[in-house]
Amino acid sequence: MAKGYTQTKGIDYLEKNFPVEKMTTIRLLLSLAFIYNWELKQLDINNVFLHGELKEKVYMVAPPILTSIQLGQVCKLKRVLYGLKLASREWFAKLSSFFLFLQDILNL
Repeated sequence: MAKGYTQTKGIDYLEKNFPVEKMTTIRLLLSLAFIYNWELKQLDINNVFLHGELKEKVYMVAPPILTSIQLGQVCKLKRVLYGLKLASREWFAKLSSFFLFLQDILNL
């Protein structure tokens, strides 16, 4: 897990915007599912934030377990880690691109 609390907007990341659901929207969807007798499924993805790919350059101090790292060296991240402020945005970008890919395949 990264220590994202040290990240500064404009330096470590440009934006961290991502959509968030509102409880009124969830209630509406559940009501519609009940009225129209729709089948509901829940999806839970393990390690969801580890699937996002970083577009910005993000560096972190090497964990103490890495013995091959010399003092003062850092690690450049290629993928998102839990704790980064932009983890949610990158995951949503990955999910959106997958849905667009499915839409193209299914010709919707």
